[in-house]
Amino acid sequence: MAATLWQSNSMLRDAALIVGGSMIVAMAAQISVPMFPVPMTLQTLAILFVGLSLGAWRGAAALALYLAEGAMGLPVFANGMNGAALFGPTAGFLYGFVAMAGIAGFMAERVSGQTLVGLLIAGFVANVALYVPGVLYLNAATGLDFNGAVAAGMTPFIIGDLVKLVIAALIVTAGFKIARR
Repeated sequence: MAATLWQSNSMLRDAALIVGGSMIVAMAAQISVPMFPVPMTLQTLAILFVGLSLGAWRGAAALALYLAEGAMGLPVFANGMNGAALFGPTAGFLYGFVAMAGIAGFMAERVSGQTLVGLLIAGFVANVALYVPGVLYLNAATGLDFNGAVAAGMTPFIIGDLVKLVIAALIVTAGFKIARR
């Protein structure tokens, strides 16, 4: 969608979109409901929006930049955390964000299309892809067994993630309609 709205094909455009995407995710991370070990934030809504609207490589680059910002010490992660979070119990989710944005963007560009149903499917697959590294790392980092990691890092978030998925898909679908005009 972003490339359609801003049609000049330049490195400046791509850089602006990538930096903007990382900033959107950083802001969404600060809207948080404290839970342990994984807080509930609006990050996945922002990541889906970024991936679905920027496409595969720009979306993944925006999330890689977001991780780099945190690694440099900027308080961009949930609850104002920085690079320390890259080694804590939520690290698998943080690294999974790059794949989430890339998969959502890839599917929106090449597989599912720009329809609401297509974007919902793309976002669902991307959400599933996020849970894999997130739950596996939570399992390894906390000593929880696999079922415990699923119960702590996935189960409480499923309904919220589905709601955020629908919101992101609706926003991006509207954006595609506007871009086509």
